[in-house]
Amino acid sequence: MGKDKLRKFAEVATFKNVVQLDAGKDYKGKWAKKFFGNNNPVVLELACGKGEYTVNLAKMFPHINFIGIDYKGNRIWRGAKTALEEEVSNVGFLRIQIETILEYFAENEIDEIWITFPDPQPQDSREKKRLTNPKFLEKYKAILNDDGILHLKTDNDGFYAYTLEQIALLNLPKIKETTNLYHSDFVDEVLSIKTYYERKYLADNKNINYVQWRF
Repeated sequence: MGKDKLRKFAEVATFKNVVQLDAGKDYKGKWAKKFFGNNNPVVLELACGKGEYTVNLAKMFPHINFIGIDYKGNRIWRGAKTALEEEVSNVGFLRIQIETILEYFAENEIDEIWITFPDPQPQDSREKKRLTNPKFLEKYKAILNDDGILHLKTDNDGFYAYTLEQIALLNLPKIKETTNLYHSDFVDEVLSIKTYYERKYLADNKNINYVQWRF
């Protein structure tokens, strides 16, 4: 591991807006009250990377709590540091493996889940690692409240088609869907938030797929 990554790992451990691994289990069922000090709704961004979406959503909606989840501390470092520097108090980061999410959040604790440009895991042998695989969807269903909404943004057409297939197999109601977000009627201030990777994809003239659904 390079010196810069080591520095970021060490620094992120000192950030008050970052919770790592087993320490996060203490907040299960009480993230709003115990971590954020309020009773506001809680929204997750999964595989948040550098946390651009998490932080920008928090800026737009100061009365909602946002948590970015990723396992790579050197990536989380960027979003957490930005939030601290800009005094965005309604955002936090949790460093865990997403497959363990049920150990960190209680039933009906979450209002929305965002999945923004995750690794599409295109190999057939890695299907179980796709974040919209049925085993992951079951976990999301457990922690979302009855009106909870899920969002997916991705440039990967194959992963998008796979996700739509899982939604159809489970007979889940879709709210919005498009294979070309920025040429659709759905694009707004929220969906126009762009991550580092999305900006690269758009520069390469890639289409952005988006689907919103619920259980």
